[in-house]
Amino acid sequence: MGADATVELTCSAKGCTAPAEVEVRWNNPKLHTPDRRKVWLACTDHDASLTSFLSARGFWRETVPVGAPATGASDA
Repeated sequence: MGADATVELTCSAKGCTAPAEVEVRWNNPKLHTPDRRKVWLACTDHDASLTSFLSARGFWRETVPVGAPATGASDA
């Protein structure tokens, strides 16, 4: 990929191809250290449903705009 190439990030919701607007950051405390963050990308239509899914399981940590800096936790 060249330096001028841009990558369009898409929503993580199954079957969605819309551009991602936010990063839904989460971790599973049974599997991940407290500072570890996994990231699902979400479009405006799926932000609430992905957040709700993760919140119901106690996994949701934060939602931030795409590309926002990490808040002290490691992303991956």
